Amino acid sequence: MAGIPVPLERVIKELTKLPGIGEKTATRLAFHLTRSQRNDVEGLANALLALREELYTCSICCALAGGDPCEMCSDPRRSDEVVCVVEEAADLAAVERSGGFRGRYHVLQGTLAPLDGVGPDDLRITELMRRIGEGKIRELIVATNPTAEGEATALYLAKLAKPLGVTVSRIAHGLPMGGDVEYADLATLGKALEGRRQM
Repeated sequence: MAGIPVPLERVIKELTKLPGIGEKTATRLAFHLTRSQRNDVEGLANALLALREELYTCSICCALAGGDPCEMCSDPRRSDEVVCVVEEAADLAAVERSGGFRGRYHVLQGTLAPLDGVGPDDLRITELMRRIGEGKIRELIVATNPTAEGEATALYLAKLAKPLGVTVSRIAHGLPMGGDVEYADLATLGKALEGRRQM
């Protein structure tokens, strides 16, 4: 890049590898770092290195964790009978922030995507089935995204779990709280009608 020193250019190049960070944002962040205190920049660099060195995959739920097992799998106050199945660790964090779930989790680390070559063996389904086989789980709440891949994954999990006596439910999809019916897209409105419940 013209007019940008090589060390700064390297930082910009690395930042653009992050999702949602284009060259303009990366350049702004890199210049911000040049104005930051040395200890702030070192703190960021050390945190990024520690992310790779100190982050584990929980051997029980397959979530990202600071130790094994993770704090949610170690928490005796959580119910062993209900497991919320999510695609990625970020989805687990979102469900947890809602404060509405006190069971256990299972992170698939993706969804079935045959066109991309992602099959059941590429996900953490074997670990989930092992947990079901232990006999404590009574219900799976499948919280995959409402995409073709998410729906296919949900159906596949239901097909595996139901014969084992486990209730499989799907999170509701539809209008957000505070949303207006007139502005909803057709797919969202259709899902909202499909997922209606009695009052």
